[in-house]
Formats: sequence, structure tokens, C-alpha cells
Amino acid sequence: MTDDGATAAMRYKETIALSRGSAENLRDWELQRAEALEAEIEAAQAAIEAAAEREARAAERATRWWKMALHNIQGLLWLDPGDEPRPVTTARPAYLDRYLEEVKPSYQELVQAVLALGWRAKRAASKRGEQPPV
Repeated sequence: MTDDGATAAMRYKETIALSRGSAENLRDWELQRAEALEAEIEAAQAAIEAAAEREARAAERATRWWKMALHNIQGLLWLDPGDEPRPVTTARPAYLDRYLEEVKPSYQELVQAVLALGWRAKRAASKRGEQPPV
């Protein structure tokens, strides 16, 4: 064998060794990437579950406030309460707590308005000499 043949064989062996090393590196990278993707998927699933729980709690809270408001206006036959609250798809999820905190003052304003209406009705009835509404 000539020097040139030995050199070609050496280059061939070196090329094969490099390709094997590259294949092992690629396999290691793919395994690490698969593990990273699995961790990301698990985190995303946990976030979805947490968001679903948060949404369910918010819906339950909104329904509770709605029922309390309906109870307060049940004597006002002229007032149409409208439909039950529904989720608004354009609302920002990051503002959920802020949205929920706005419900309580609004509910309290409703209660005060209903009480004021009741007071006015009783006052008007007593001026006319009638029995005030209950």
C-alpha cells in the first residue's frame, strides 16, 4: 500500500468517526429537546388547568352576585334584569381580579338605589295616606 492509500484510509476512518460523533451529538440533542418539550407541555397543561379553575371560580362568583342582585330587585316589576352574565371573550385574563373587584361596588350601588326607591315609595304612599309597600 502506498502512502497515498494509507492516507485515504486514515481520512476515511476519521470521516466515519466524525460522522458517528455527530450522530451521537444529534441524538443527545434530540433527547434533551424532547425532555425540554415534555416539560413545556406539562407546564402548559398545568397553566390550562389553573386557568380553568380560575374561570370556574370567577363564573361561580359572578353567578352568586347576579342572584343577589336579582333578589334585591325582585320587587321592582318594572325593571327587566336582562340575561344572566356571560363571559366576555374580549376581556383581558390578566384583569380578571380587577373585573371581579368592580362587581362589589356596583352591587352596593344597586342595593342603595333599590333602598332609595323603597324609601321614596313609602314616603309617597304615606303622603297619599296609603299603606306603604312592603
